[in-house]
Amino acid sequence: MTPLVLGNTFIDRITGFKGVAVGHVEYLTGCNQTLLVPPVDAEGKLRGGEWFDDQRLQVSEAAPVHLDNGATPGHDALPPRNY
Repeated sequence: MTPLVLGNTFIDRITGFKGVAVGHVEYLTGCNQTLLVPPVDAEGKLRGGEWFDDQRLQVSEAAPVHLDNGATPGHDALPPRNY
């Protein structure tokens, strides 16, 4: 498999699902997975992302997505709470 880089677009070889890699997790058991988020639908509505085993993914020719997180990286902020 092509080295996984967040922001690259990948295609699941089994289902054809295509999306930008926005998250990645590595498990002790070796079942590493990547969260792919597809573009909005024809009406501009968000579609849900899906997790896929890394070995199922093939990199797409689409241009990578780059975000500047220098000013607000998010790691120092607490998650929202509903209480």
